[in-house]
Amino acid sequence: MKRFDRLDALRGLAIVWMALYHFAFDLNHFGLLQPRQDPNGDPVWIVNRTLILGLFLFCAGLGQAVAIESGQGWPRFRRRWAQVAGCALLVSVGSWLVFPRSWIAFGVLHALCVMLLLGRLLVPWRGWLWPLAALAIALPLLWRHPIFDSPWLSWVGLVTRKPVTEDYVPLLPWLGVLLAGVAAGQWVLAGRRQALAGPLPRALQPLAALGRWSLSFYMLHQPVFFGLLIAWTRWRAMP
Repeated sequence: MKRFDRLDALRGLAIVWMALYHFAFDLNHFGLLQPRQDPNGDPVWIVNRTLILGLFLFCAGLGQAVAIESGQGWPRFRRRWAQVAGCALLVSVGSWLVFPRSWIAFGVLHALCVMLLLGRLLVPWRGWLWPLAALAIALPLLWRHPIFDSPWLSWVGLVTRKPVTEDYVPLLPWLGVLLAGVAAGQWVLAGRRQALAGPLPRALQPLAALGRWSLSFYMLHQPVFFGLLIAWTRWRAMP
C-alpha cells in the first residue's frame, strides 16, 4: 500500500506532542516538576490532552479512509487490529502493576480497537458519517445516566462521574472524532488527494518516519521514561 507521507507526518506530530505531555506528566509524578501540578484539574493539562487525543484519533480515521481506498482487505485489517488489541492488553497489565488502584481498563488503545472495527464497518455509509460523528460527539453532552457509571458500562462514555483510572477514553464522544477523520479522508481522496499524498519537505521526513511506527513508539516511550526517571531519582538520593 502506498505511503501517504503527509498523513504519516501528521500522525508523527501527534506522537511527539503526546511524548512531551507524558514526559511532563512523569516528571510531575516523580516530584521533579515544581510546583506540583494537577493534570486532572488544570485546564492547560486537560486542553493539551484533549487536543493530542483528538489529533491522534482523527489521524486514525484518515488512515482508515486511505486503507479502504487503497484496497486493504479484511485479512490485513485483522492482523493490524490484533496488534492493537494485544498492545491494549499489555497496557492494562502494565498499568495494573504500576497503578493497581487506577489501572487502565479502557484507555486509548482499548477504545481504538472498538473504533477501528466500527469505523471499518461504517466506511460504506459515506453520506451518514458526518451526522454520525456529530451525534457521537454531542450525545454525552446531551444525556448521561448513572447506569453507565458501572465498571462494565463506563466504556460507553455516558457516565455521570469519571472512573478512577490513569487513562480513560470512552467510545462517546471519541468515536465521533475518528468518524470525522474517516469522512474527511474520503472527502480529500475524492478530489483533493494531494493534500495527503503530496510531497513532504525534507525537514518533516523524520516526523513521517515516526508516524509509520506510532504503535511501537507508543508502547515503548513510557517504560523508557519511567526507567530513566527512576534511575535519576535513585541516583540523586545516593549519599
